Amino acid sequence: MHDVTIIEGADQAAIAAWLAARLGGSGAITLPGGSTPFPILAALIEQGGIGWSGWEIWPNDDRIVPEDHDASNTGKMRALLEPAGAQIVPLREEAVPPHFALTWLGMGPDGHIASLFPNTNPQMDDPKAVLRLTPDPLPAHAPFDRITLTIPALLNTSALVFTLGGAADKRAVFDAALAGENDLPVARLLRTAETQGIPVTVFA
Repeated sequence: MHDVTIIEGADQAAIAAWLAARLGGSGAITLPGGSTPFPILAALIEQGGIGWSGWEIWPNDDRIVPEDHDASNTGKMRALLEPAGAQIVPLREEAVPPHFALTWLGMGPDGHIASLFPNTNPQMDDPKAVLRLTPDPLPAHAPFDRITLTIPALLNTSALVFTLGGAADKRAVFDAALAGENDLPVARLLRTAETQGIPVTVFA
């Protein structure tokens, strides 16, 4: 790809510092759920220097559960970032997401991004920005219907960043997607990002 930077071995504080350098001013960003981002976000808040009151936070996706449920990405983001001043925007099917200053994504070992699993056949030109869907099979650790941004909504952004958590299996899938060796959701997103000239940073 044209503009991909892979950073090896960065710890949570280093990733937080990278994010802080890119989040001056105000705007909107979209964040992943899962176990990886929240310690990084906590480090980012602890480091200080970001005026969170100027930022809208959109989840990449969420489980269809109440916000006080342990599986709610929105609830976790609200608990962590709202006290710092950020505005949390829950996903709704009728929502019109803005242009994001940054799209931060995780990725599953199966190449899924947000809740765009391989069996959902995500389209690079999906006319919808937000989809409600049911993964099949449902992930055992989170067996819930989902709501998710689509590939076009995720790519309405100035930059992409991935955090892979140092997992060798994820790195292998990502590298294959980057090389065009599979057609998993992450590969579809990367191909489209390349055609749109969106820079990609990967914390491997």
